[in-house]
Amino acid sequence: MLRISRSMYGAVGVLSLAALSIPARAAIPAAPGVVNYIEGAVSIDGQPITSKDVGQAEVKQNQTLTTGQGKTEMLMTPGVLLRLGPNSGVRMVSPNLTDTRVEVLRGEAMVEATDVHKENNIRILDHGATTTVVKNGLYDFDANTPRVSVYDGKVTVQGNDNTVDMGKGKQVLLDGRLKAVHFDRNQRDDLYAWSSLRSQYLAQTSVHTVGLYGGYPYAYGYGPNWYWDPYFASYSFFPYGGFLYSPFGYGFYSPWVFYGGRGFYGGGYYRGGYYRGGVPPVRGGFRSGSSPAVGVHGFNGGGVRGGGFSGGGFHGGGARR
Repeated sequence: MLRISRSMYGAVGVLSLAALSIPARAAIPAAPGVVNYIEGAVSIDGQPITSKDVGQAEVKQNQTLTTGQGKTEMLMTPGVLLRLGPNSGVRMVSPNLTDTRVEVLRGEAMVEATDVHKENNIRILDHGATTTVVKNGLYDFDANTPRVSVYDGKVTVQGNDNTVDMGKGKQVLLDGRLKAVHFDRNQRDDLYAWSSLRSQYLAQTSVHTVGLYGGYPYAYGYGPNWYWDPYFASYSFFPYGGFLYSPFGYGFYSPWVFYGGRGFYGGGYYRGGYYRGGVPPVRGGFRSGSSPAVGVHGFNGGGVRGGGFSGGGFHGGGARR
């Protein structure tokens, strides 16, 4: 006869409570097309949506997402999302993970790509041209001009019987024969500023969301994906096993970073290694003092668990305004 000790009952109880603590909506990660944030007037196929619909409203195949005097954010593949400025619209051509296609109908759209893989096929259609996102980066699509601008990363643009590869600081007009030219990346409009702020908020949300999943590895079974945080009423991104930077320089962290990677890679690289020695929250600086991005004080001084987020870090340092 199998005997179950009190300690085993306790372990089962803890696991049960852990399972209950994971939001039900997060059991199935978001698919491409889920609306993650709105401001002002936003609609799907002409039907207005509100903040109560965030995380549940989904732009399905051949449906359109449009804004009036407002802005919105739509999830695409894990780590990739699209934002719309005022008086703008897109049509979802294909919402599949390995074939994600969106057509910009009017106005301005910006794509923030933090985790692009070779298996992805992310394409943006605009005025007969097709732009394929090749690398992580930040891309702006203006259907009124029309043009494609690369703030960071790399794309391939096909149209008008020719193909152009573009990297950082290049743009192409879509109303004639495609030709890549330089543009001033310091000329940034309202959608750029809003996208940067949203990227910062998502990174902050990720820090909280990791606490919902990080202690219970089985809840992270979908690996790199969008995970729902009910307290922030938003999805946030977890990368695979480490951390990634958004094109704006904000960090997104896997639960394994915060919990030392025990049992994930045999406790080698993650346990007592680089991640516990400190992870810079923002690319290119902020290695001591407070980060203006996520308010992390002394992140590199003690790592995530010793003087970073938990020891005078995220809640103790405060963000600069």
